[in-house]
Amino acid sequence: MGSTLTRRKNKQEGEPMSETTASLKIGDKSFALPVRAATIGPSVIDVSKLYAQTGAFTFDPGFTSTASCESAITYIDGDNGTLLYRGYPIEQLAERGDFVETCYLLLYGELPTTAQLKEFDYRIRRHTMVHEQMARFLQGFRRDAHPMAVLVASVGALSAFYHDSTDISDPKQRMVASMRLIAKLPTLAAMAFKYNLGQPFVYPSNHLDYATNFLRMCFAVPTEEYKPNPVLANALDKIFILHADHEQNASTSTVRLAGSSGANPFACVAAGVACLWGPAHGGANEAALKMLEEIGTVENIPQFVERAKDKNDPFRLMGFGHRVYKNYDPRAKIMQKTCHEVLNAIGHINDPLLEVALELEKIALSDEYFIEKKLYPNIDFYSGITLKAMGFPTSMFTVLFAVARTAGWIAQWKEMIEDPSQKIGRPRQLYTGAALRNYVPIDKR
Repeated sequence: MGSTLTRRKNKQEGEPMSETTASLKIGDKSFALPVRAATIGPSVIDVSKLYAQTGAFTFDPGFTSTASCESAITYIDGDNGTLLYRGYPIEQLAERGDFVETCYLLLYGELPTTAQLKEFDYRIRRHTMVHEQMARFLQGFRRDAHPMAVLVASVGALSAFYHDSTDISDPKQRMVASMRLIAKLPTLAAMAFKYNLGQPFVYPSNHLDYATNFLRMCFAVPTEEYKPNPVLANALDKIFILHADHEQNASTSTVRLAGSSGANPFACVAAGVACLWGPAHGGANEAALKMLEEIGTVENIPQFVERAKDKNDPFRLMGFGHRVYKNYDPRAKIMQKTCHEVLNAIGHINDPLLEVALELEKIALSDEYFIEKKLYPNIDFYSGITLKAMGFPTSMFTVLFAVARTAGWIAQWKEMIEDPSQKIGRPRQLYTGAALRNYVPIDKR
């Protein structure tokens, strides 16, 4: 079996047209497979007709070499450390824009005008409240329920309360559902947080911006006046922007797969939240924080670095390297600066965890072992410290991730629904079980 790329000249209405094809050889037969070019990034070999032409499937565990869809939303160049939302570098969006503007960009493809942003922001703010019966729904959980367990259930339950926005064939209902999910996720997340603390729920306040409103719902209490800290609100807004979308990751692919069956958007996003809960996906910043706490002080770093280099030692440095980024994670640079700003704002300038983090970063960028294996600090390395400093327990880290990623999930779901070539997801398999055999009566086994 072999495969080569070839240039083939086709003529259409007398004009030459250059088309790239891949030549696949199975035994003594050759097959031409079309190659589709991307705007930027790798081209893809179209194998959608492979089974019909050859009777064979491709084998790609984890789909690491398979493009499952065509998308115009997010682009990642892992080798060069590039992340683009609709063509805009993540650095520019985080430094110059805000999260609501980023949501609009992801959903509609362009940055909004002043009028468009004002209307979009207005609609988001008017959808922040959840049905009052949701409070009783949450009270059915044990008081020590994990906030992610509560969030998975409550997001899925939205479809039981908002029947007027579950018809995916209606563009208006899709739009309303999108607004509701982006607006209500912070409210549900804050309710899960408050329930875990045993404190009363705090209603959203429409005169506050997205991040400040969320912080108020999480940390305000009826007995005291809540005074928002603009530095913390700005930091949280940046965290939301940095986590808003990340191409076809596990949770986004889950949302798309669920959506391909025609499931309503609330169920699809609930599926994404459930996938995000996995420690290999959304729990990485919590793992990085636990690692820094385990190291404890700068003096202990050398022994832990040596342990990380030892193949026989199970210890691993969390927050370094990335499945996609083979260079410095562009989000980590922004997160490092944001982390400093938060620690300075709350008076923890000499935080021991930050000292450990900075020293580890210095080693990772200069030590030959880390450079050779491209183990650069990623966003999880700094976000855990930042969220802890803001007052969130580790159990809330993935919940915050879900609040941010909802914007991307909805944008990806919307794009999939509107794609006429989209089909229900149906991965194939390499069957290695028993061949055909006959049933044996129980008395003869």
